[in-house]
Amino acid sequence: MDKNNKIITVNASVEAPVDKVWELWTTPEHIKNWNRATDDWHTTRAENDLRPGGKFVSRMEAKDGSMGFDFGGTYDAIDAKKLISYTLDDGRKVEINFSSEGNKTEIMESFEAENTNPVEMQQAGWQAILNQFKKYAESKS
Repeated sequence: MDKNNKIITVNASVEAPVDKVWELWTTPEHIKNWNRATDDWHTTRAENDLRPGGKFVSRMEAKDGSMGFDFGGTYDAIDAKKLISYTLDDGRKVEINFSSEGNKTEIMESFEAENTNPVEMQQAGWQAILNQFKKYAESKS
């Protein structure tokens, strides 16, 4: 990550084993079920080529059809059940660490802030999505 860019970190403690967390985090059919900040949004399409150099994209849309966008990038490094590192299509870097403690998994996600929205808004949005993941993963374990 570029030390000149503001780094934002969000995290969650998920009551599920890392094997399950990894599967739910990386499988497109599951991604479509949790990848949203609020319930008035949804992910209509998810593709994931989970390997260094592989690409991913999620289509996020407001349920009322008023707006939508693609969120995508290219994987830089993958260490199964431990680390995902990628570069977003806009050039920002993201790193996600998974640490397992029995039937609990800690997820720490760090990303370079963009310059359009306030840092607090970005952090709140990414944390909301991570909270949706936590809720989904705990309902599946």
